[in-house]
Amino acid sequence: MAQTENVRPRPLDGVRVLDLATFIAAPFAATILGEFGAEVIKVEHPEGGDPMRVFGTPTEAPGQTLAWLSEARNKHSVTLDLKSEEGVRVVKELARRSDIMLENFRPGTLEKWGIGPDVLHALNPKLVIVRISGYGQTGPYRDRPGFARIAHAVGGLTYLAGLPGGPPVTPGSTSLADYISGYYGTIGALLALRVAERTGKGQVIDISLFESIFRVLDEMAPLYAKHGVVREREGVGTRNACPHGHFPCADKAWVAIACTSDRMWHRMARNVLGRPELAETHAKTAQRLADRDMIDGAVEAFTKQHKQAEVVRLCTEGDVPCGAINSVADIFADPHFEARETLTRFMHEALGEIVVPSVLPKLSETPGAITSLGPALGDWNTYVLEKLINDEGEVR
Repeated sequence: MAQTENVRPRPLDGVRVLDLATFIAAPFAATILGEFGAEVIKVEHPEGGDPMRVFGTPTEAPGQTLAWLSEARNKHSVTLDLKSEEGVRVVKELARRSDIMLENFRPGTLEKWGIGPDVLHALNPKLVIVRISGYGQTGPYRDRPGFARIAHAVGGLTYLAGLPGGPPVTPGSTSLADYISGYYGTIGALLALRVAERTGKGQVIDISLFESIFRVLDEMAPLYAKHGVVREREGVGTRNACPHGHFPCADKAWVAIACTSDRMWHRMARNVLGRPELAETHAKTAQRLADRDMIDGAVEAFTKQHKQAEVVRLCTEGDVPCGAINSVADIFADPHFEARETLTRFMHEALGEIVVPSVLPKLSETPGAITSLGPALGDWNTYVLEKLINDEGEVR
């Protein structure tokens, strides 16, 4: 999908977002808001800007890695030193003219600079302030530094990642806690914006990376509270269903198969494996879990007989959930990704074609759009410093 030339009206047209944050979590929330029409002004330090600019794979454009181009899209940059009087003055003026502000400094940093929520709400009572940090604005760990890897560990995800009896491993190379926290930041901002529009009163959204991870660990909390069970590392399977895991194919590729109900297993045994007796002897989940090695072995014996594409075809024809375990190269060649326009091809004036993940969610009437990739440092300095904050017109 190429970038849209004539962007249709979007849900957040007319909303201004002030992005004071760095790296991924809060900036990702600002990116989502920008994709759906908000004007996003990103404040960066004059010396080098957001460290995200040099994180990931560099390009020929200085300070614009591929990660930056993708994750800082639909924003404009203004350079300010928030430790200086002038920087604080400009941020206050921008806050007066904004609807949402996002930050992910350590708790207390904004207050130290004289731009904490009390100060900003005195200037703009309707301002919605999203604060994302490693451990949240309260609690004994609030002052500790935090990154996604630490949140994965503290929030309980890393403990679950790995093979049974082995060491905990990195749950993928992505900064999952940052992205999940960014989604929660977006949700919180939109909820609070709705309240501000109705009542005229803004509020603070307090999000921690570790809680964002902990929230998505399904039944782990009630299971421990009710039965004292500590879920351990389960490798390629899961303790709640069988067969439910990853299986090798004849061409050395892998598939994921998920029989999460007895009916799915019955279809797997009869329609795919050609072993209807297993649908009778192991009809219930508890029976299959008790005989997991045999059940998984039967499935693996089947998958090893066929190439990945054939396994997916046979399972799909048998109405059994199955998918290829894709590399990014596989994704680029996948016709479903193409049909869904899951990748956007954007022409950058200096770098040529850059391919990035498309906007989510997909709205039928007022869809989001990518209008620009990560900005050059200070690209809006002139507009912000000479026009916007000197505009004596109506302040929202």
